Amino acid sequence: MKFIKINAVWCPACIVTNKIWKDIKKDYSDIEIEELDFDFDEEEVEKYNVGEILPVVIFMNEDKEVERLIGEKTREEIYDFVERNR
Repeated sequence: MKFIKINAVWCPACIVTNKIWKDIKKDYSDIEIEELDFDFDEEEVEKYNVGEILPVVIFMNEDKEVERLIGEKTREEIYDFVERNR
């Protein structure tokens, strides 16, 4: 079970949600979160067919995409997403 989080340094929504994801890492030590930068990890990001809206968080189970969260979300929406996919 893994979450792939795609951000960019220039993305305001990414900056806003980064604190929430740090809290999630503390609260859920059993999940893996792989972080990719939209610009610096371009080759890897292309594999996930990411559009123009960031951040994108993809829940992977056994290397298959289960669900995707796109754009700025509230703390509650992000925690619900994590809980739903644990």
